[in-house]
Amino acid sequence: MKRAIPVLVLSVAGLVPVWLYEPSLGTASTEASTPSVSSSAASGSGSGGTVVKGSTLQTEKGPVQVQVTFQGTRITAVRMLQQPNHPQTTAAVPKLIAETLEAQSADIDTVSGATITSGGYKESLQAAIDANANAESASSSSASPSAAAAAQTVDGPTLQTVKGPVQVQATFEGEKITAVKMLQQPNHPQTTAAVPKLIAETLEAQSADIDTVSGATITSGGYKESLQAAIDAKG
Repeated sequence: MKRAIPVLVLSVAGLVPVWLYEPSLGTASTEASTPSVSSSAASGSGSGGTVVKGSTLQTEKGPVQVQVTFQGTRITAVRMLQQPNHPQTTAAVPKLIAETLEAQSADIDTVSGATITSGGYKESLQAAIDANANAESASSSSASPSAAAAAQTVDGPTLQTVKGPVQVQATFEGEKITAVKMLQQPNHPQTTAAVPKLIAETLEAQSADIDTVSGATITSGGYKESLQAAIDAKG
């Protein structure tokens, strides 16, 4: 019995270091790095450019509107802002955009099975192209300080049409028409689509002797009359 006591004491003493030992537990980080996304990558375009929204066309299938990105006069991207909710339209849009980027114009083929959407797309696209061309022309004419100093702006009279008032403002440098702006116009989709075409034709013809835009006969007539008065008033 006396021999058992030392053995027991030694056993207990041997266990003390085990009780006092606390294993070191490493602390794992739960914070993960979040990849940053630049605004250009998020928007899908890192090249920038001028973004122009085309007019909204109310078709039998639903509204159609495009947004076009330009580098100068070159079309670099086209995006549908509004389109009919139909499978034919969904299938047609990529084809229309691809043809636009290749043709660099609205002179593209109609997609079979999506005739109405194709028509609205091309008309909205043409309006955006015309608006960009007008902006480019105005930017070029204002680039020279001496040209800007010589510019003369004349407001044409307001024509009261059955669709609403029409009034244009023309900017001249000498005898050259460098810019045209609509001060008043009817609030109709046809007018919205027609105005860029009328302005583009004016800058090309350098007169009010331009074609009437189909579907906007009344607005076209008021536009030409107000424009001619501005040209005459300039002297």
